[in-house]
Amino acid sequence: MAVKIRLARRGRKKAAQYDIVIADARSPRDGRFIEKIGTYNPNTNPASINFDGDKAFDWIMKGAQPTDTVRAMLSYRGVLYRKHLQLGVLKGAISQEVADQRYNDWKEQKDAKIEGKRTTLGSAKDETRKAQLAAETKVREARAEAIRKKNTPAPAPVAEADAAAEGETSEAAAPAETTEEAGA
Repeated sequence: MAVKIRLARRGRKKAAQYDIVIADARSPRDGRFIEKIGTYNPNTNPASINFDGDKAFDWIMKGAQPTDTVRAMLSYRGVLYRKHLQLGVLKGAISQEVADQRYNDWKEQKDAKIEGKRTTLGSAKDETRKAQLAAETKVREARAEAIRKKNTPAPAPVAEADAAAEGETSEAAAPAETTEEAGA
């Protein structure tokens, strides 16, 4: 019996989620399966890949063949690298301790890289939100300024009143000078 590690679709239209299952190659895509080992959600960024790595490793070592998509996921999470190291142990090329150490080092680096991507995406989202808020504030201030200008009276009557006030002050200053000269 040919055993495959593949995806079984679930979820609604245009919002698919997948189960990672161990199934007979002859069974339908969403039909019978031997074991469910995890889930895959491509709708998030980065895509959510959750599966039991030990079960996947056991099935890979037993000869189960992953589909292309699942192979990429297993490689991304290090299951295929672990298989590669385990085959080296079985052949006697390296010891189990060395293989475990190499796998753990690789896993730490990969987890740091994934976390770095998540934080980068989060900070980029925050910066975008701040830029949008600043643009909205600028537009709001421009609208408020336009409304304020529209509601203020025309500047022409104010200029005429200023001119009239200047004329009165110059006339008032002139008689004061003449009285001072007469008194002297």
